[in-house]
Amino acid sequence: MNVLLIGSGGREHALAWKLAASPMLTRLYAAPGNPGIADEAELVALDVADHAAIIDFCREKSIGLVVVGPEGPLVAGLGDDLRLAGIKVFGPSKSAAQLEGSKGFTKDLCARYDIPTAAYGRFDNAAEAKAYVSAHGAPIVVKADGLAAGKGVTVAMTEAEAFAAIEDCFDGSFGSAGASVVVEEYLTGEEASFFCLCDGRTALPFGTAQDHKQVGDGDTGPNTGGMGAYSPAPVMTQEMIERTMGEIVEPTMRGMAEMGTPFSGILFVGLMITATGPKLIEYNVRFGDPECQVLMMRLKDDLLVLLEAAADGQLGHMSVRWRDEVALTVVLAAQGYPGTPVKGTEIRGLDRAQGAAGVKIFHAGTAERDGRIVANGGRVLNVTAMASTAGEAQRKAYAAVDLIDWPEGFCRLDIGWRAVERENAGQGQ
Repeated sequence: MNVLLIGSGGREHALAWKLAASPMLTRLYAAPGNPGIADEAELVALDVADHAAIIDFCREKSIGLVVVGPEGPLVAGLGDDLRLAGIKVFGPSKSAAQLEGSKGFTKDLCARYDIPTAAYGRFDNAAEAKAYVSAHGAPIVVKADGLAAGKGVTVAMTEAEAFAAIEDCFDGSFGSAGASVVVEEYLTGEEASFFCLCDGRTALPFGTAQDHKQVGDGDTGPNTGGMGAYSPAPVMTQEMIERTMGEIVEPTMRGMAEMGTPFSGILFVGLMITATGPKLIEYNVRFGDPECQVLMMRLKDDLLVLLEAAADGQLGHMSVRWRDEVALTVVLAAQGYPGTPVKGTEIRGLDRAQGAAGVKIFHAGTAERDGRIVANGGRVLNVTAMASTAGEAQRKAYAAVDLIDWPEGFCRLDIGWRAVERENAGQGQ
């Protein structure tokens, strides 16, 4: 089978790496890809916003499946246009992608189908949003309604912070994503990421992970797209997985089908594990980044078989197997991130860093210039390791980080700290 992968980040490099291992694969193309993805796929210079050009390419190359990595093309309706053209695609329709494209849509779905989530209000002007904050007090959470590349959420510890976040949204800091806002209750507990492969009817559990959203050690500083992750997430016990499926995922799947927008693709369930159980923070309609990287390291099964089954509505016949090891990834970011990152700086030592057993480096924001790898984004590399324990995976990942020569890059130094603390407590340390 010929496959086209849409995207250019670390998530897509991880997907390309796993897809390339499939015996079913004939040729893998990636648009636009990156230098790391080029090791696994043939890069093609397609404008992913030009749906007609993508359809033409698929017909020319006899593409049997299109795998859409990022959320933007899904929210823009690429999946619909491909299906109308008779091309098989892994990813939801435009209407189903509202689960990520509009936080207000998801909150209203939760209210309609009694899905546990934070109390909230939706607003299209700053005055009403601020009044809601004043009535409920801080801490409180302010979210731009639309897609904001992981940066449209502010956990405000004071009313002044909440007011500033509201003003940022309506002043255009997040473009059209901030044209309306959701203000919601601050939840306490432990965050976790839970994934399900979906085919419109069946939701098949597809692993757990824990992300590190804030830029600084100790979960400090502004939110980012994610500074590291590990899988599995110890907080997601079998009981918690079953509760999440029964209380959150299954009513969502049922509700979307009833609304005429059945969900097919990967459903990324962002959770807060509270004292009373799991509550939905948000939905994403694509693999998490960098959670995808650790999931792909642990996945035993053929990813292409699973994605095609989802696209064909055949997940009821499938199961998923995982390696017992822990996978952990550390994001190397360019100075200035999550603000304006410094681009164009050279990165050396990647071959040396990737030489250790169980270590894989996924390219996220890189480019190749005159045979050199340079930074070309905010989050630039995902240094990923797998080992029998979280502590050992952490040590292997940071040992590989130390072999990379990139003075203009930085990373958090505590990725995986919750899992390591749990391990140490279990060993009586």
